[in-house]
Amino acid sequence: MSVRWDCCKISLQAPPLDYSFRGISFIQDLLTEEPRAGLKVIKRSAGGKLLTQAVRLNNNTINELTDFASTMEQLLEYPNELSWIDLSFNDLPTIDPVLTMYPNLRALNLHGNSIQSLSEVDKLAVLPRLRTLTLHGNPIEEEKGYRSYVLAMLPQLKSFDFSGVTKQDRSTATFWRRMNVKPKKVKKRQDDY
Repeated sequence: MSVRWDCCKISLQAPPLDYSFRGISFIQDLLTEEPRAGLKVIKRSAGGKLLTQAVRLNNNTINELTDFASTMEQLLEYPNELSWIDLSFNDLPTIDPVLTMYPNLRALNLHGNSIQSLSEVDKLAVLPRLRTLTLHGNPIEEEKGYRSYVLAMLPQLKSFDFSGVTKQDRSTATFWRRMNVKPKKVKKRQDDY
């Protein structure tokens, strides 16, 4: 247990695994592409996997996250410990459900993509630790009630689009939710009749 704890402590302080500005189109390319060198070297486990909790994939041409989970398994010692993923300035049309597989995710950068539907945000509601999210620069930003919708769906956010979430934001989101989100109907079972 203490070896895992030591590794987790190291990965928490480690720099991100940085594949930004690499012209990457497919997630599998991470296995053959060299990450950018940073000021600090990312330590490796005894098995040779990287000890970090952050991945930068920004400013590439990624339009789908096929093989994301398996690629992270091959690169990182503790992929379930991922706490920050930067996918900004890519070509993602949706929020892929694979991102919800990381319960420790605290920060997610998706700004500057091609996300069309505001309801895509709903997928992120299952991430209990998500505190920072960016979505500006996507077509959804133009939808009426954009900020209120996101904050209503993700009330745990502390920062949204590089701006702190204020008490007024929370109040507006709560009011917006009451006015715009219909409560789910409870279906009656057949034997209730």
